[in-house]
Amino acid sequence: MLNTLRHLHRAVLFAALALAAGTVTLLTACAPYRPTIVQGNVITREQLGALRPGMSRIQVRDILGTPLVSDLFHASRWDYVFTIDQQGVAPQARRLTVLFQDDRLERFETNAEFPSEVEFAASLSKPVTKRPPLLQADEKDLADFPAPAPAAPLPPVPPLPSSYPPLENAPQS
Repeated sequence: MLNTLRHLHRAVLFAALALAAGTVTLLTACAPYRPTIVQGNVITREQLGALRPGMSRIQVRDILGTPLVSDLFHASRWDYVFTIDQQGVAPQARRLTVLFQDDRLERFETNAEFPSEVEFAASLSKPVTKRPPLLQADEKDLADFPAPAPAAPLPPVPPLPSSYPPLENAPQS
């Protein structure tokens, strides 16, 4: 009797583990759709290459865009932050700090390597894995479909008038 209970206990334990593993597998396979979330300013290597010490704030803003953080307590500092979170890809975060002295660009600091415009655009597009089907039919396939019935002739179009009435009934002088 004790042996039978042990086998039954093992069978129940095995079934519970299999059910738990199946549930986890099913839940990971049925993950909800997560949209791509892009926040902040996209800064590229080309934009950083255009920055020169001594540029005015307006020139820097024309190149990089409006800073995400412009603090009243640190008026000589602008922060540009960029984050992107795509499904199936590790999140990316880049930060650029621009420092001014006497309203002129002194230097900038960054925490990451910035991509070129081409590299950034390539990172957004996902490769298409499914090829479209090849559409072709031979004479045998076309014979299965009846030919379309001829269209009824269109009624004749009446001729256009040779003159049109005036647009307004204004008195002529």
